[in-house]
Amino acid sequence: MAKEEPALGNVIAPDPKWAAQTKEAALEPGLPIVDPHHHLWQRTGNDYLFHDLLADTQEGHNVVATVFVDCHSMYRKDGPAELRCTGETEFANGVAAMSASGLYGNLRACAGIVSHVDLRLGAKAGSVFDAQIAAGNGRFKGIRHQTGWDADPGIRNSRTDPTSELTRDKTWREGFKELAKRKLTFDAWLYHPQLAEIAELADAFPDTPIVLNHVGGPLGYAGYAGRHDEVRAAWKKVMAELAKRKNIVVKVGGLGMAMGWFDFYQRPKPPGSEELAMGFKPWVETCIELFGADRCMFESNFPVDKITSGYGVLWNAFKRLAAGCSAGEKTALFSGTAARVYKLALT
Repeated sequence: MAKEEPALGNVIAPDPKWAAQTKEAALEPGLPIVDPHHHLWQRTGNDYLFHDLLADTQEGHNVVATVFVDCHSMYRKDGPAELRCTGETEFANGVAAMSASGLYGNLRACAGIVSHVDLRLGAKAGSVFDAQIAAGNGRFKGIRHQTGWDADPGIRNSRTDPTSELTRDKTWREGFKELAKRKLTFDAWLYHPQLAEIAELADAFPDTPIVLNHVGGPLGYAGYAGRHDEVRAAWKKVMAELAKRKNIVVKVGGLGMAMGWFDFYQRPKPPGSEELAMGFKPWVETCIELFGADRCMFESNFPVDKITSGYGVLWNAFKRLAAGCSAGEKTALFSGTAARVYKLALT
């Protein structure tokens, strides 16, 4: 029996038993991996905590470090509203401390932390950045302020409740300016019709590394359903423009989300890595071709992408897609770019 179809565009609780149906031996098991994008949270019917991440990262691949990314997890209940986001950094830093003990193997989970600061605070965001840095104990690397917005009422906009063209707002940009003062990164999560905004942002703030999440958020559902060729062509054109901005790098992944491109999550059994790689190939190859391996990093986006495959199968798919790359390019794609951009001290 096919799985019940999730609501497109929403974060769906994965079924670990379903994902575990397809297992594979790890390809190139010695290749070091830095997973630069995962979440940890406790949500009703959708927990994903350190022990879950640990189980996934022990599926045969050499995952040496990870980067925790903003997901509104463990915010403080009390205190000034603008500072409650520091609870997320404290939480991730606690997990990092557990992992750094060595009791759980060589993995350094949450070696980098990307949390959130509301840039709509303008220059006042500076004090929140300082609080986040203090909470991170050297692991806080930057923020993500989700700005995904689309005029189509069928598209789920970001949880931050952004307005149209938020990245062009003067006050928001005053907050953004505080990043460069502290040598922090910015993770951009928005949708493909908005990508020209990121080119403008990169031009305005050339000293701030901008990390484009999930290959730029191509939409394939609601009003974009049935227009896949048109969307892919438009996406590729604007990605070529973004590639001209040297302070932009791309997270290559997030393709397992329910965004209208693939039906893997509806099947009785998850796909193997060969089929997954074939589906992801046009997006992955375009990113690497345009940006180069030294400005691309493979990401798991777990547990969100777990609705499509298991962790080990996903990394096998990436390894299949990188099979034609040189040793240096593979190092960049699987660990080097992430370690450089997020300034991770890997031993």
